[in-house]
Amino acid sequence: MLFVAGFILCAAVIFISGKRLAFYGDLLADKTGLSKGWIGLLLMASVTSLPELMVGISSSAIVESPDLAVGDVIGSCAFNLGILAMLDAFIPKHRPLLGVVSTAHILNAGLGIILVSLVGFALFLPNDIYITSWIGLSSVVFIVIYFVSVVIMYLNEKKYAGTHTVEASVDGKKENLSLKNVVTRYILLAAVIIAAALALPYFAEHIARISGLETSFVGTFFLAASTSMPEIAVSVAAVRAGSVDMAVGNLLGSNIFNVFILALDDIFYRKGLLLQDAADKHMISVLSVIIMSAVVVIGLSYHANGKRFLLAWDAVLIFLIYIINLMLLAVL
Repeated sequence: MLFVAGFILCAAVIFISGKRLAFYGDLLADKTGLSKGWIGLLLMASVTSLPELMVGISSSAIVESPDLAVGDVIGSCAFNLGILAMLDAFIPKHRPLLGVVSTAHILNAGLGIILVSLVGFALFLPNDIYITSWIGLSSVVFIVIYFVSVVIMYLNEKKYAGTHTVEASVDGKKENLSLKNVVTRYILLAAVIIAAALALPYFAEHIARISGLETSFVGTFFLAASTSMPEIAVSVAAVRAGSVDMAVGNLLGSNIFNVFILALDDIFYRKGLLLQDAADKHMISVLSVIIMSAVVVIGLSYHANGKRFLLAWDAVLIFLIYIINLMLLAVL
């Protein structure tokens, strides 16, 4: 019970701190004059993925568990798309989520499909080309394509400037802080998230041993759910503020950044190549993320104007694929 309590405490800290961190990140955009759309797509996505980064490093370098590291990253990608599906319930007037946001998100979803597909190739291939004794060519490819994707997203953001915005407010009130205070609070909250995220793999590893669950499932579900707490906090807050594009951009941008995190995890994993040592079962999650992302692309392209039930057809399909993914990981 002690390990479960520690896990829940760390997850709660990440959720609460992540929400505040996202707020100060958005306020930082106001203070510096940077584009809120660009801040939302890149900075917010990387900020809310900070727990995945620290958990991945901890899982790779300290716990030395490739299944926890890979399961957390790919599981977080699937969980983020599950969040996107659930946000459909918060859209008023019986309008589907993917029907009210900008079609510019098709680019982000497409880039995510490419990067996750490359992860699948690296998992599937029996051997990788060694750059060093513990870094494979696939990780270098991930990093290069990530930065190319950032440039493409930047150019796309300029094209659709002003469509991804969120009002920086807490409890409906604007905070009048200096740039120095904003930066200080931003750094302090980031440090809190880092500390909590570093402790998560320790508790997750012990939960897996006590419960008898495989580390691949623990990483894909428990770790992924807890490290995605900031995405939940930011996305729900953005939708409630009326900035649906901000919420969708944050979730899809986080998935792109997660693959970059996977490359960094491989660098910190010194026992070999991370994806080569990870279990083949992660291919189930990879394929699930690809299918879920494809449904997002279809929903964005179709751009339906209404829905009959609480969730639109695309949201229901995405959610069902996520549930099937977890079931397959649990029973296989």
